[in-house]
Amino acid sequence: MGIRLERSDGVATITIDRPDKLNALTLAMYDELGAAFAEVRDDPSIGVAVLTGAGDRAFCVGADLGESIPALASGRFDIGEWDAAHQKHSRLDKPVIAAVNGLCLGGGFEIVLSTDLRIAAASAQFALPETGIGVVPAGGTLARLVRQIPYAFAMDLMLRGSRIDAATAQRYGIVNEVVPDGELAEAAERLARELLTRSRTAVATVKRAVRELSDLPLDEAFRREALLGQEAFTSDDAREGLAAFAARRPARFPSHGS
Repeated sequence: MGIRLERSDGVATITIDRPDKLNALTLAMYDELGAAFAEVRDDPSIGVAVLTGAGDRAFCVGADLGESIPALASGRFDIGEWDAAHQKHSRLDKPVIAAVNGLCLGGGFEIVLSTDLRIAAASAQFALPETGIGVVPAGGTLARLVRQIPYAFAMDLMLRGSRIDAATAQRYGIVNEVVPDGELAEAAERLARELLTRSRTAVATVKRAVRELSDLPLDEAFRREALLGQEAFTSDDAREGLAAFAARRPARFPSHGS
């Protein structure tokens, strides 16, 4: 049990594997999850990652209350050590898909907010219950949530700890798609395979641009966007993509390797 990373033809599946504890994260598992994201970033054979939880009861219910929260509350542990698991300051320019099964609470919800695309099983439930026990969702959520969804929805989730179902999460803009429970893995795999057909250079540029431009003044953001766009338009992938389009054939992007 812990964090498992499995590879299959360009797709890495990262599984939070502690189903008997609803995939609650121990301190060691936070370290392992951060290491798994780094492995995806650094392995050229991987083009996309799927993040999910073991079993059908929970994606992840956050930090293990018996270990992690006491360590934080006593000052024996710095929450900054979880930055890699929450993809704070990340330079992972490959898409990460969250496949959310069952309960997605607290830190588990926060980790989902660090991903790029999210698919939820119909029975999935989401909540940030931290204020009810005197803490706050500081795994990136205080910064991310109001940037990802409307303010009133974000504040309701963070202040009241309201639990919402998958359909509501989609309406709020937290997830892209809701599928029947038995189709979650297949839907995530299908999306991952679709992303593998895209130019890795272009995909990485999109992620880099979103990361770097979102906090800049608009004029500066436009200037940086033009530079990043020029890099993409003059890349080997762009030359191949345009040639393939003209020849009406599938592109064979150099960034995919041999």
